[in-house]
Amino acid sequence: MKEIKSIKKTNFVKKILIKICRLFGYELIDQSTLDLPVSNKNYKEMISVPGNKSISIGLGETLISRKVEALDILVKTCTSIQLVSQNKKRIFEEDKSEYTFRTINSLIKSANDLKKKFKEIKIGFTILDVNSPSSDINKILSKISNEGFKVELITVENTDNPKDNMATTMGSIRKSFNKAKNCTDLIYFVEDDYIHKSESLAEMLFAYEKFSSIFQDELFILSTDYPYLYKNMNSTNILIGEKTHWRSVKESLLTFMTSKKMIEKHFEKLIDMATNRSDPFEKNLHEIYEKEKCFSPIPSLSIHCANINSVFGLSPNIDLKKLWDENKV
Repeated sequence: MKEIKSIKKTNFVKKILIKICRLFGYELIDQSTLDLPVSNKNYKEMISVPGNKSISIGLGETLISRKVEALDILVKTCTSIQLVSQNKKRIFEEDKSEYTFRTINSLIKSANDLKKKFKEIKIGFTILDVNSPSSDINKILSKISNEGFKVELITVENTDNPKDNMATTMGSIRKSFNKAKNCTDLIYFVEDDYIHKSESLAEMLFAYEKFSSIFQDELFILSTDYPYLYKNMNSTNILIGEKTHWRSVKESLLTFMTSKKMIEKHFEKLIDMATNRSDPFEKNLHEIYEKEKCFSPIPSLSIHCANINSVFGLSPNIDLKKLWDENKV
């Protein structure tokens, strides 16, 4: 009888403790089961609360002071040109349209996953297209709108020199930066040859809220773990996100996430990058990273479908074929 009374007393005390923790916004972790009795969750579930607090077992919680309200996804598309600056074939050696369609499909999947985790988030798509056939454009727009997302089309005209693909690409980049000034909060600039994991966007937003709350500043977040950044032994800082590790980097290509505030802060430098060619093309962006914080995921949350031998392409330790197959349209 004493043992039964002892168990009842323990359960009573536990219930009272749980109620107190709920009242003051604390969380408990049962180390025997790894259950979280306050929120009625298990450690495998999402235990952070978007816009409120980030929780990592072993590290505790980080209060979120920088809540993300909206995400605009700006995708620069061109289903007719393989690679702007070279003639090498991409991995899997498909028509360019196939990479565009799978990029869009992966972003839609990821946006749907984001909606489930960030209940109040507003998501919009903008397609900035260069010379794609109308049938391809209609396919892209209908697929996005059929999933319940708002989508806008911005057509980018070819330059006077039709053979100068880079000049047209730069025009598309300029329009994307101008569009970003009219966005609400976060902007994700995406090239149409990046295929994403379904959890990519949510992981990026979890990281953005947590890191910007810690540093009390806006920042840059990448979806790709670029292989060329491992060529040099540069020092870095490692941070913990929701389900992903992140490292500080000083370089990237033109697929990145940041805020409207950051775009306005560095607008002249970004427009200059998209107007006057330099080597490397992203030189101005790298100079911005010298002043601002930029983080890249480990392992990668997306793959850049470049040539298999390109150091700017395939992220290490990723099942490339699996991600490619999962996003077949």
